[in-house]
Amino acid sequence: MNNLLNKRIVLGVSGGIAAYKSADLVRRLRERGADVRVVMTRSACEFITPLTMQALSGHPVHTDLLDPAAEAAMGHIELARWADVIHIAPASANMLARLAHGQADDLLSTLCLATTVPITLAPAMNQQMWLNPATQANLATMQERGMTIFGPADGSQACGESGPGRMLEPEALADMLSNFFQSGLLQTKKIIVTAGPTREEIDPVRFISNRSSGRMGYALAQAAVEAGADVMLVSGPTSLPPPERVRWCPVTTAQQMRDAVMADLAGTDIFIAVAAVADYRCKQVARQKIKKSTNELSLLLEKNPDILAEVAAFTPAPFTLGFAAETDAVTDNARSKLQNKNLDMIAANQVGDGMAFDTEENRLQVLWQDGDIMLERASKDKLARQLINLVAQRYYAKHPAQSH
Repeated sequence: MNNLLNKRIVLGVSGGIAAYKSADLVRRLRERGADVRVVMTRSACEFITPLTMQALSGHPVHTDLLDPAAEAAMGHIELARWADVIHIAPASANMLARLAHGQADDLLSTLCLATTVPITLAPAMNQQMWLNPATQANLATMQERGMTIFGPADGSQACGESGPGRMLEPEALADMLSNFFQSGLLQTKKIIVTAGPTREEIDPVRFISNRSSGRMGYALAQAAVEAGADVMLVSGPTSLPPPERVRWCPVTTAQQMRDAVMADLAGTDIFIAVAAVADYRCKQVARQKIKKSTNELSLLLEKNPDILAEVAAFTPAPFTLGFAAETDAVTDNARSKLQNKNLDMIAANQVGDGMAFDTEENRLQVLWQDGDIMLERASKDKLARQLINLVAQRYYAKHPAQSH
């Protein structure tokens, strides 16, 4: 499976002859659908030019910590927040030492201190430098802090010696980065995700709907698949392609969405209701197009089924995560919905004025019966992975016997 589609990767390049492989790595990552931004140290620019990396990545290369132009656009803090992962290839012995000791004297090392996303490294150096106890101690320190080391390989080196220290080949690194997003947190779990809007007919050419794009629901379905789950995505009308390895069930109306969910609910472990389901539908749908013949038109509406409440009341009920899109009193309204529908969790966000709908980013306040957490503004893909990790934590807290 290609887990790099739409992933945001900051590729750090430190000084070393293996920097020539980084150009090929950028190409391979982009071929798999990743968005790559390159950060180069000053010594890396002695081995390969920023212009080469710019041409391959399609974005300006970042080289200076205090760049007025960069700070006005995508500065070091913004770049750290933008990324899904920071991957340093090649990671020289000097770079490993600086990261182990928390230095922040250039852009790349500062990014690593400023980020909350995973950091992966592909070391590249002379075999004796790799085997040196100082380098091994630095590696142990970084691994204790959660950094991941890819490689190195064993073989002939540019200096003429042979041994451990060769940077892994770009194809292998691309594979390892792809696998890095496959967490397995929800292996074997069955999950249903609803996404997108619903449409309720008024006549053959008109309908009631809302501004949901489906992005958050589709991102959650993708993140759940990466976590190892068996996922069914029940989607209202969107322009999005279904994620890979997801059982996709397209529907139009709220009733159709309800029927699809209930038909597959047996044996479901987790239900995630992201869809913006229309609360009401027309009591009578006109069989012919309604003509503009009067100054006013009245529509008689009736309630649609409450899919989330029905699922939460199902026996046995799956772990239920609802969403609350609110224009005011976000926390109070979300907690009321959490309690009234007997949900396990709810993700609340403010909508309107360019927030949430029709955007690629969002922020979520996630609440459960005895706690809450704020997921700060980020891409919906990144938020989805954070939320799936949180769902896994709360699910296993409720079902400790199933914990890994």
